Amino acid sequence: MRRRTLILLAVMLSVLLAAVLWLPSGSGRPRLDFALESADGPVKLEDFRGKAVLVYFGYTYCPDVCPTALVGHAAALRQLRPEELARVSAIFVSVDPERDRPDRLKTYASFFHPSIIGATASSDEMARIAHRWGVFYARQPADADGRYTVDHSSESFVLDGQGNLVARLPHASPPEMIAGELRRALRQ
Repeated sequence: MRRRTLILLAVMLSVLLAAVLWLPSGSGRPRLDFALESADGPVKLEDFRGKAVLVYFGYTYCPDVCPTALVGHAAALRQLRPEELARVSAIFVSVDPERDRPDRLKTYASFFHPSIIGATASSDEMARIAHRWGVFYARQPADADGRYTVDHSSESFVLDGQGNLVARLPHASPPEMIAGELRRALRQ
């Protein structure tokens, strides 16, 4: 009976800790900063303070999920007024740094919208960043020709001007919803 009580207590504390880590801004949760590399130089989340930031984790060889998400992001960015867009940044973070070099990421991300920044980090650093953000990804075994896919979570993240997470949007969220969350982040 005592062991069962300890296990139940441990589970409850784990759930509480997880909830605290994902509370909205002002809750004392850790910052989600990162330092990435892009074709235009370093990309640090802290450099975007004062702007709303839309972040998505994926990879350029993704056959369907990433393009779908980025089409939605681009449509949302086009809904913003020019003065709003000037205060928003969008970052596509590759979880496949072996193939997604900065130049490839720049070409890929800008295909969807010129404001989307493509960036990545070393494999080790990407694993640390993904863990902090609660992002899952796993490289699958390569086929006979060396091609492989990467399974990954597909949420979009919206941060306010102080770098606080204000929204986690499910895959295929309508552009109107994304634009609305960006506007809400701009007001905070």
